[in-house]
Amino acid sequence: MEVEFDVKVTPGALYDYLLSHTYRTASGLIGTIVGVILIIGFAMTMKVPFLIAGIVIIGYIPWTLFIKSRQQYLTNETFKKPLHYLMNDDGITVSQEESEGTISWEDTYKAVSTPGNILVYTSKVNACIFPKKDLGDKKDSVIACISTHMDPKKVHIRGN
Repeated sequence: MEVEFDVKVTPGALYDYLLSHTYRTASGLIGTIVGVILIIGFAMTMKVPFLIAGIVIIGYIPWTLFIKSRQQYLTNETFKKPLHYLMNDDGITVSQEESEGTISWEDTYKAVSTPGNILVYTSKVNACIFPKKDLGDKKDSVIACISTHMDPKKVHIRGN
């Protein structure tokens, strides 16, 4: 099986990736839990500082990730032009202008889906970002290729 496609990583796609990545980690979950506990504390005591602290903590992560996604987009030249991907039995090859690199399927970490993207992690913190809107009618083929070549325990792609 071979699938070839182009994607353009936008600030929105980066934000979707950063949100997903952050809230799948302990620190993202703990921050949200602390914020919710503070808001519950406000409901029980009616002490406004609990409410303010809870809202700030819950809003801090998405806001900072929003700013970070915009900064990364503006400062990383890779995001300025479309990326060309080729997925086949050898792995995932990405190219842009004269640059090209391939990662073998064995070296992939996991694959997940978000509301806007399909992500293939190449390490615990780095991923190939495939915006679903750019995949169009190739989305099912991309998912099938990932599912065929990666260990099923590493693939967490839900819904299309």
